[in-house]
Amino acid sequence: MVSTVDTYRRVIALTGPLLPVFSFLARLPVAMSQFGSVLLVAETSGSLAAAGIVGGVLSAGQVLFGPVLGRLADRHGQRPIVLVAAAVNAVATTALVAGAVGGLGTVPLAAIGAVTGASVPLIGPLARTRSVALVHRVKADESVIGAVHSIEGTMDEVSFVIGPALVGLAALVAHPAVALGGAAALVAVFGTAFALHPTAAVTAGGPAPERPKGARGGRPAGVVYSVRGSLLLQGAMFGALQAGIAALTEELGVPGQAGIVYAANGVVSAVVGLSLGALPARFGLRLRWRIATAASLLLSAPLLFTGSLWALYLIVTLLGAAVAPHLITAFALTERHVEPSRLAESMAFATSSLVAGQALALTLSGRMAEGYGPSGAFAVAVGAAAFALVLSLCTRVPAGRTRTVSGPAGAAGASGTGEAPGPAGVRDTSSADNAPEPAAGTADGYAGR
Repeated sequence: MVSTVDTYRRVIALTGPLLPVFSFLARLPVAMSQFGSVLLVAETSGSLAAAGIVGGVLSAGQVLFGPVLGRLADRHGQRPIVLVAAAVNAVATTALVAGAVGGLGTVPLAAIGAVTGASVPLIGPLARTRSVALVHRVKADESVIGAVHSIEGTMDEVSFVIGPALVGLAALVAHPAVALGGAAALVAVFGTAFALHPTAAVTAGGPAPERPKGARGGRPAGVVYSVRGSLLLQGAMFGALQAGIAALTEELGVPGQAGIVYAANGVVSAVVGLSLGALPARFGLRLRWRIATAASLLLSAPLLFTGSLWALYLIVTLLGAAVAPHLITAFALTERHVEPSRLAESMAFATSSLVAGQALALTLSGRMAEGYGPSGAFAVAVGAAAFALVLSLCTRVPAGRTRTVSGPAGAAGASGTGEAPGPAGVRDTSSADNAPEPAAGTADGYAGR
């Protein structure tokens, strides 16, 4: 435990104490915008259908354009991309508030929502990418990368518990417009602070290096695609859980408990995620992935037979213990098996997969809940967990990774600076199951939470 705390201290020494603060506050708006937009449009228009359309388009904008912003950050550095995205997002969020309060129709509100989603500044994925670059710059060991991603995962979980809670509180005390107005202010101030922090210099960007022949085979890419599928299924679990919890608490006559039940899941996940830094190195990524997905299936299955509030609290809370290990491992596998020069883009793709899964599952599980009750929505969650387990069992995780360094861009991507960390084509042959493995957190979502 002492060594784990020391490792976390090394991370803070690398990033500085302000960067985690800025990145946490800057990612809160991501957790607030979708829920806040739905509440706002429902409140001002009186139409749940219109609210669903605007919220859905906002999510679609993030899913489609998140990887684009990630690639731009890889090519041009994080600072200019985050500065522009934060400014556009703040203006678009403000316009959404003004339009909804002013009585704009569904189509123009949806158009503004699309811009709001497309301009989400990806603070979570970019913070991970930046911190990993800092670790590589000082050539720290993999345990420090694990600590980086555990910290990031914890901040994601906490932000996606606090964000919706702030929206709900603002809507209860004042108006949903207050919540979205606060989100616009947060992204403008702390998104800008994140962009201007001195550590942004380690992500100066550059053209993608040319990949030498034979430097990478197809298998690592196959792992990355499987991981994205696993995250899509995890997002589906999130969406189905939300629908099922809402349906069951409504059926029990305590709809106000829904948010608290889901928050308990997030809190436990955050605690487990932070504690993963103490996991022995012999638990490799392949083993972690399989255990996490198996635990998700095992712990979610009782939801099919849950009919009381206390049982719902117990099962959903315990299920949180499987969420963080799955997400952490998925992002770790992404970091391990992509070109360093495309890490931000790959992290953004991972996050988009999570958000897309949640959006799709919310639609499907909502209909299942209407037709078959809460167990219908929970069946979607259990099915997603089962498919995730099958995917983890069927995917072959290579025994090592190849870091290709080719010129200034490759050096910047691999080490976070313009200094080449070593000869081009250096291969790390550490075992996938026995070597110290990096952990990785989720996302803006992990935006999906």
